[in-house]
Amino acid sequence: MERAIFAAGCFWGVQYYFDQVPGVISSSAGYTGGHTDEPTYEQVCSHTTGHAEAVELEFDSSLVSYRELCQHFFRMHNPTQLNRQGPDYGDSYRTGIFYVSEMQKSTAEQALEAAQPNFDEPIVTEISAATTFWPAEDYHQKYTEKTGRGMCHIPYEPLAA
Repeated sequence: MERAIFAAGCFWGVQYYFDQVPGVISSSAGYTGGHTDEPTYEQVCSHTTGHAEAVELEFDSSLVSYRELCQHFFRMHNPTQLNRQGPDYGDSYRTGIFYVSEMQKSTAEQALEAAQPNFDEPIVTEISAATTFWPAEDYHQKYTEKTGRGMCHIPYEPLAA
């Protein structure tokens, strides 16, 4: 199993989307990229922690490649919006790929370059080394599955089998 971390705005819809991708074994909504240890949702929403709402994935690379996950990432949100997605504003809703290896860094950079022609504005996705991933509170985990709400800005389209 391999690990990947993506931030694409509100983590509820991002988690739900990635959970539909064959080869994604597990996912966790949480916070990363900031300077506060064990942040709470309220702290992250205050925009003082530096953390982004993100989703950590465990995936089987024999079923889905990291490149394919990056392609889904650029498909599911608008990576040209700085510090916002949909109705949500602030650095915690930024677009980011947090790589866990040099291979992931290179692949993410290539995926960004490949995605750029699909957008009229420059992509502002942060690509940076992963730091500690702090899981969000239990009520945020699988929020869309639990409530039927929370797709937020994610234009969910069923993935082909």
